[in-house]
Amino acid sequence: MVSTQNAVEARGIVKRYGRTTALQGVDLTVPAGTVYGLLGPNGAGKTTMVRILATLLRPDAGTATVAGHDVVRRPDEVRYRIGLTGQFAAVDEKLTGRQNLRLFGRLYHLPGRVVRRRADELLERFGLADASARVVRTYSGGMRRRLDIAASLLIQPAVLFLDEPTTGLDPRSRNQVWDLVRDLVRDGTTVLLTTQYLDEADQLADRIAVVDRGRLIADGTPTELKGGIGGARIEVVVDDPGALAAASEAIAHATGAAPYVVAGARRVNAVVDGAGGDLLAQTIRALDAQGIAVEDIALRRPTLDDVFLRLTGHTTTDEKNDDQQEAA
Repeated sequence: MVSTQNAVEARGIVKRYGRTTALQGVDLTVPAGTVYGLLGPNGAGKTTMVRILATLLRPDAGTATVAGHDVVRRPDEVRYRIGLTGQFAAVDEKLTGRQNLRLFGRLYHLPGRVVRRRADELLERFGLADASARVVRTYSGGMRRRLDIAASLLIQPAVLFLDEPTTGLDPRSRNQVWDLVRDLVRDGTTVLLTTQYLDEADQLADRIAVVDRGRLIADGTPTELKGGIGGARIEVVVDDPGALAAASEAIAHATGAAPYVVAGARRVNAVVDGAGGDLLAQTIRALDAQGIAVEDIALRRPTLDDVFLRLTGHTTTDEKNDDQQEAA
């Protein structure tokens, strides 16, 4: 019997591509009316999992239900109850915003009057009413993304899959999408979100699952995951990017931790045990002894970036265009 309290239940999901096993027995439970974040490095299996739950792929083993229906045995029932927004906006640039929504409505086999009403409602709700008569090629990236999400909501889905919905958007557009997601959840929609931005998951997700190499390696609230690694984070920004290697070595010697470098930000981070106050002072002395000029140094609470590094051994600096190998 399927639980009415869970929008998504998956057990032992396996998916293979030839000799590569993309998913190795993944379990997921997504409570209804929540945002569930799915995180992991490139090729971890996130997009494959979303495609299975959205009935676009069949699992090689395991079972999954979405909105109470089995994704293999009752795919049509699942499709009637979900919306899916991929990594790139799937809208027709030669049509207007309103024409795009009406086109999607016809593809959903909705009655014409329902399509017209829903299109007008969504254009207004997503701040696109004034641009509804313009062709989409004149839209900004944020406007296209909002239109794409609006199209996935024409049937008022119980579950919405958002696969990296804010990739490539400017901060203002990202915040607009975040507000839309919060509104959807308040209205009762369940959202399963994959994202390369850990601050996005921290802002939106009620629970987060971390997937690596096709396995689920952690699951919990953002607070639980951050609390699980303990300690604090020493963060050092150097004046000269050429000093990053030397700074990393000095920090490792002073703290006994394994620092990681964020080269683009000229920053070295190290997660340390305990409160970290004494280690911060030792770090300052070690950097000074090596003559390394520092722009900023601080002791901060752990972030999801630290959780991600501790769990997967990767930072998120180069985690772009997630799961491209799976999409090939």
